[in-house]
Amino acid sequence: MKKNRNLWIGGGILVLILIFWALSGKEEISRDITTKSFVADFQDAVTSSGELLAKNSEDITGPQNVRRYGLFNIKISDIVPEGTYVEKGDFVAQLDKTELSGKLNELYTELEKANSQYTQTQLDTSLELRQQRSTIESLLFDIRQKKVEIEQSAFEPPATVQRLKLDLEKLEQNIQQNRENYEIKKKQSRAKMIEAGANLAQTRNKYEKLQDLEKEFRISAPKPGMVTYIREWGGRKRKTGSSISPWDPGVATLPDLSVMESKTYINEVDIRKVKEGQQVNIGLDAFPDVQLNGTVSQVANVGEDRENSESKVFEIVITVNESDSTYRPGMTTSNEIITSTLDSVVQIPLEAIFSEDDLTFVYIKGVSIEKQEVKIGARNDEFAVIEAGLKADAEVFLTEPASAVDQDIQRLN
Repeated sequence: MKKNRNLWIGGGILVLILIFWALSGKEEISRDITTKSFVADFQDAVTSSGELLAKNSEDITGPQNVRRYGLFNIKISDIVPEGTYVEKGDFVAQLDKTELSGKLNELYTELEKANSQYTQTQLDTSLELRQQRSTIESLLFDIRQKKVEIEQSAFEPPATVQRLKLDLEKLEQNIQQNRENYEIKKKQSRAKMIEAGANLAQTRNKYEKLQDLEKEFRISAPKPGMVTYIREWGGRKRKTGSSISPWDPGVATLPDLSVMESKTYINEVDIRKVKEGQQVNIGLDAFPDVQLNGTVSQVANVGEDRENSESKVFEIVITVNESDSTYRPGMTTSNEIITSTLDSVVQIPLEAIFSEDDLTFVYIKGVSIEKQEVKIGARNDEFAVIEAGLKADAEVFLTEPASAVDQDIQRLN
């Protein structure tokens, strides 16, 4: 009796073990995920993020003639926040006047000096001409006096009369020479005054123009619009503390929001697929529910180095077909460039494709699991086109089934 009871207990334990093993096996099998191949139109696409920009815009620039005054790098001391709406004549930015003020002080000193020189020249020439006229008047007096002496010497010896006449002749020669010198000195004085006056006028003109230039350091909007910052080389925005130069005087821009573009960069591996005229699906990070249509309008021929990129990238410009006043320059875009389309082809998810010894295969679920070689065609970020080895509606594994890993691969004919 005791022996039979032990047999029953042992049998019960064995049944529990078998049930546990069976349940464990089912749980393991249930972890294998499958899907079915399907027939649909396939789109090969290149995706990238970009930035929304206005196709056309008007630059708001600083003074154009600063180079003639030796001003080459002028800092922006203040600028309105990006996205500010302005009317014509409204304040946009203020340029730093520190260097300009130094130039104004220098020119003011030069102007004072030129004015002083003009006054000094005027006084010197006046005094010099007055002395020359005094000399002529003195000679005229001497001539009249000498003539009186000659008249009174009628009864003097001939030698005395002759001496007086020679003295008169000498005085007349002197006055003639002094009159000629006076005319020369007048011309010299006139030339000196012209030179001093020209120097004064030139210096005053420079000073006045520099004062006018100072007014241009307050930048105003040329027309109504929304202010956007200019992007410098390297992608940095020109803002407070940035510098402008005579060769690049732009302070900000007023974009035309009626025609927008998305600028993006494609790596050197995918650029061969991208061509002008291809259709683009555009998403806006700021409006997740918005889907825009676009067209590739420009493809750069030469690659460039960009920050955070290990390889060369090529600039792509995409024209946005729709416009809306809520879209803003600088918004981040997601661009899906449709590079090719295949009609009614067999496809499976990329997760269902495996490789071994340079062979590509799938696990097909049927009466038993088959390890089948397949020929892969085009692929995108989600699906791959099956050119051979798999038909539509075949159930394939998305994870490797443990029971079939060691099977031989069924090769294509």
